[in-house]
Amino acid sequence: MLSTMMDQALTITSVMKFAKKNYPNQEIVSVTADNPQHRYTYNEAFQRVGQLANALVELGAKPGDVIGTMAWNDYRHLELYYAISCSGMVCHTINPRLFDEQIEYIVAHAEDQYLFVDPLFVTKIEALKEKIPKVKAFIVLTSEKEMPRTALRNVYCYESLIVDKSNEFGWPELNENDASALCYTSGTTGNPKGVVYSHRSTVLHSYASSLPDALGFSRNDVLMPIVPMFHVNGWGIVYSALMTGAKLVMPGPKMADGEILTSLINQEKITMSAGVPTVWLALLDYLEDSGKSIDSLKRVTVGGAACPLPIFKALYEKHGVETEHAWGMTEMSPLGTYNKMSPKDRDMPEDEFNQKLLRQGRPIYGVDLRIVDEHGGELSWDGNSSGAVQVRGPFVTAGYHKQQGGVTQDGWFETGDVAYMDKESRMQITDRTKDIIKSGGEWISSIELENLAMTHPAVAEAAVIGVAHEKWTERPLLVVVRKPDSGLTAEDILKFYHGKVATWWVPTEVVFVDELAHTATGKLDKKTIRQWYNGYQWRD
Repeated sequence: MLSTMMDQALTITSVMKFAKKNYPNQEIVSVTADNPQHRYTYNEAFQRVGQLANALVELGAKPGDVIGTMAWNDYRHLELYYAISCSGMVCHTINPRLFDEQIEYIVAHAEDQYLFVDPLFVTKIEALKEKIPKVKAFIVLTSEKEMPRTALRNVYCYESLIVDKSNEFGWPELNENDASALCYTSGTTGNPKGVVYSHRSTVLHSYASSLPDALGFSRNDVLMPIVPMFHVNGWGIVYSALMTGAKLVMPGPKMADGEILTSLINQEKITMSAGVPTVWLALLDYLEDSGKSIDSLKRVTVGGAACPLPIFKALYEKHGVETEHAWGMTEMSPLGTYNKMSPKDRDMPEDEFNQKLLRQGRPIYGVDLRIVDEHGGELSWDGNSSGAVQVRGPFVTAGYHKQQGGVTQDGWFETGDVAYMDKESRMQITDRTKDIIKSGGEWISSIELENLAMTHPAVAEAAVIGVAHEKWTERPLLVVVRKPDSGLTAEDILKFYHGKVATWWVPTEVVFVDELAHTATGKLDKKTIRQWYNGYQWRD
């Protein structure tokens, strides 16, 4: 028997039409290089999306073409997200923090036909223009008044390009499995790898991430996505926010400016935000120095890297803001798990609560997750059995663009993470498979040692790597950035570990540095840090 249900495609176009029809007067507020406070409605946004779609066609762009963007979180980038994908083209978001060689590689590998560039990135692209000859035109995301002088060939001003175009566009009937967007990983172990999202996967991810035990958006929310739209679709918030009718506030290039973020939170009455741990450190530092409050903000989601306990504590105890851990990756659209705490959780002993708070959470609907041993055998969710994390689902990639690898023979994606699941189905990441330390035949979690170091009041940032050891195969080396004028010594920090982890887990030695290496997405760059200490000579 077949169902009697209508067969309508799940497309980003349907999200656009729904938002425009049902929430036409909801606001989108942006900070841009040429306007510190741009404000308009959903209806006005999608009028301009129609203009942009017509402009793309007049430029010569066709369905299936890949269109590159290098832009911040703002209204013009949102317009690109919808106009490109809903026209049947593929929106390729490019991370400007990648090395020049990586940008050159992915523009060529993706076969970008046109490239939309924020004014702040024009100089970067000018230096690469001869190395990306197949890009047909460059469009600078600004007004004619603010248009910079540039040596780019065949260059257009965004506002001049769309100003005289009709806002009516004949949106094509798309197959829900058509490609909608393309995003490349940061490429810490070789060339970046491309993940191609479909309209269907994007819509399903938006549904799942909006559920109450995940991001939990509603039309009563005022959302400020700080996670960049140039990386993994900004966690899909520009889709799920509009799907649920929330007000959207985008900080543009000011996403790490504590003063601007505080001003936006208080002026626009932000209720929820999302970003990486370094963003919240910047915000907390400003709040501490200024003495200001952020009364409207109720919760923030943190992901992209393990969040230190002091951030959770400071946001909640000083400002009443719930901090919720999320985990995922480019290959998962990106959300995989979410850690929503309950009032009952807060009644448990503090140490037990803190352990649970730091976990990455339960899988969201649409993500099937398992933990396996080195032979591929599935492990129990007992809070002890640690192994490799594998996932599958309708918004998990089955492979890479023009490349092989990543998926097991029985259809599971290898995430590269090592974790265990507790009895409440919460995941605890213990390491990356390439970062875990094997000492004397036993495993040591570099992440757990880093998290503990970050709870020391004199530590600004910490990394732990495994270094070859004649007796133990590998031993953990702790690399620390001290807070200014702290006077922290190696003996101080090593003593701090005693009683908190097994004795043999305690790092053998400590090295102090002025700063640590980071990837283009803000994570610790363990590959580079390991290179720093290749051949390191232990003192003992």
